[in-house]
Amino acid sequence: MAANEEETTPHFDIPKECWAGVVVDEGPNFHVEVQKVPVPEPDGHQASDQPPFTPPPYSPISISSPQTGPTDVLLKLNITGICHSDIHYMSNDWALPPMSHFGTRCAGHEGAGVIVKLGSSVTNLKVGMRAGFKPIADTCGACELCWGDMECYCEKKVLSGLHCDGSYKQYILSPARYTTLIPPSVPDALAAPIMCSASTIYTSLRTASLPAGSFAVFPGGGAGVGVQGVQLASAMGLRPIVVDVGQAKGVLARDMGAEAYVDFAAAGSAEMAAEEVVRACGGVGAHGVFVTAPQAYSSALSYLGSRAGGVVMCIGLPAAGTCRIEADPAAMVFRNWRVEGTLVSGMRDVAKTLEFAERGKLRLKPEVFKLGDIDEAVQKLKRGEIVGRAVVDFNL
Repeated sequence: MAANEEETTPHFDIPKECWAGVVVDEGPNFHVEVQKVPVPEPDGHQASDQPPFTPPPYSPISISSPQTGPTDVLLKLNITGICHSDIHYMSNDWALPPMSHFGTRCAGHEGAGVIVKLGSSVTNLKVGMRAGFKPIADTCGACELCWGDMECYCEKKVLSGLHCDGSYKQYILSPARYTTLIPPSVPDALAAPIMCSASTIYTSLRTASLPAGSFAVFPGGGAGVGVQGVQLASAMGLRPIVVDVGQAKGVLARDMGAEAYVDFAAAGSAEMAAEEVVRACGGVGAHGVFVTAPQAYSSALSYLGSRAGGVVMCIGLPAAGTCRIEADPAAMVFRNWRVEGTLVSGMRDVAKTLEFAERGKLRLKPEVFKLGDIDEAVQKLKRGEIVGRAVVDFNL
């Protein structure tokens, strides 16, 4: 049996260097250059040599220094997604230390590819298995949060693209115990965004606990995270309504399952857009509002209309200090409203989202860029010019 397994195990020639999208001039005017970088070794030791950093008390995350070793696997990525969080890391606008503080050169956290090498202590995975790379590269695995299904809130989590190099690099290390396997029927161009955007919105939908038949409103649902939420909401028996800007996003939203589309710009004002949303939601208002576009936080509560028991789910992360939700306590009390937030997904919810894709309930029509055009892809996303989702194919 062992001999047969050796015969069928694929062999990969692993280079000493690989191509990567490297951030240059971190800050508001950053850009991404394609450069050659070293390929990491699973049995190597790679820890930050920067001095300890104490985050301010309002920092939304803890600060960790990742270490690698024999329990890691080496992934060769075929696809990386491009996410707004990458832009925040490269812009350094989240009141966090810059990527360079941790020696991190590559953003990205939506990777899909194949395992090409195992650390010496890895026994549960095999070379040749398809695998993904997620926003949380690792957690401690030993706290109360990790014992449940909230490991992405672990105080010792390692954030991909901040604490360690992310998926803009073709060869990347991932802890074996926290590596997500990709089902055979899910293509890399779909699996990569599931690692973050699709699973993130699934977690928010699950947390909202809306019964089937409820109206789910997606401000920003004509692109990125939101358009995947529209499909998942429909598959979960909800009735998706999308608010966004422009005809192209409306066409995409309806194609992905939205019952109605409200063009925020065409409505004329935030108040008139809210009135259209309420009419689309049976004349009462949304049961749930899933905010993936930070600029929509200011009007999110208005989409609830007069619906008792409505919930606003906070998902999109704005630059530090730029967005607020103004809430009237009397309305919150008399209508039993609530506002909640969810971060990204743990292992369980990523796997559940992949199951939706296996069943054909989650589709994606990404704009595909070659690695040489990665800066163009990032800058287009930064300017809001991507309809749907953008991915970079390392093999083009």
